[in-house]
Amino acid sequence: MQKTLLAGAFAALALAAGGVAVAQQSPERPGALRGDADGDHRLSQAEFVGRRVARLTTADADRDGAVTADERRAAAEARRAGRADARFDRLDADDDGVVSKAEFDARREHRAEARAERGPRRAHRGDRRAARAERMADRGPVVIAEAQARAETAFTRQDIDHDGFVTATERQAARADRRQHRRERRAERRTARQAQQASPSAPASE
Repeated sequence: MQKTLLAGAFAALALAAGGVAVAQQSPERPGALRGDADGDHRLSQAEFVGRRVARLTTADADRDGAVTADERRAAAEARRAGRADARFDRLDADDDGVVSKAEFDARREHRAEARAERGPRRAHRGDRRAARAERMADRGPVVIAEAQARAETAFTRQDIDHDGFVTATERQAARADRRQHRRERRAERRTARQAQQASPSAPASE
C-alpha cells in the first residue's frame, strides 16, 4: 500500500506521537506486565526469559548465537520503521493510504487528551533506549546463551515468594532495590573521591 501524507503531517507526527504510543503500550498501567502472553497479570519464567531472548534471536541475522553492534543497529532500525508504519495506520482511519487533514486533526486531539490524562510528561523512553544502545555498542557482541542465563538469574531474584511467577508488585520491589543499590554505590564512590582529595599528598622522594 502506497503511503502518502499531506505536507508536513508525518514530520509533526514523528515528533509528537511517540508519547502517545508509550502511554498506550506502557507496562506501568495497573495490572499490566510487558511480556504477559496469557494475560494472567504475572510472568512465568518462560515469559520473563522469552521476552528478553526473543529480541536478540530476531536480531541475530547470521544465526551464529551472538548479536553484534551492527545487527543491533539494523534490528533497531527495523523496529523504528515498524513503529512509523503503525503510527501511519492509526492515523489513516479509512485505510485509503492517505492521511487527510480531518484524520490528522482527530489524532492530534486524541494526543492532547492523552497528555492531559497522564499529567506531566516523563523522560521519553526512546531517549533512554538510544543511550542504552550506545552503551551496548561498546561492549562487543551479545552472546544469546549468556543473555538467557542472566535473564534466568534475574527471574529467580525477582520471584520473591518463589512461586514460579513474577508479579507487578515483585517487579516494582526489584526496581526499588536496584535504585537503592545504585544510590549506595554512587555514595560510596563519592565518599572515596572526597577522601582521596582530602588526604595530603605524599612527600616527594629526595
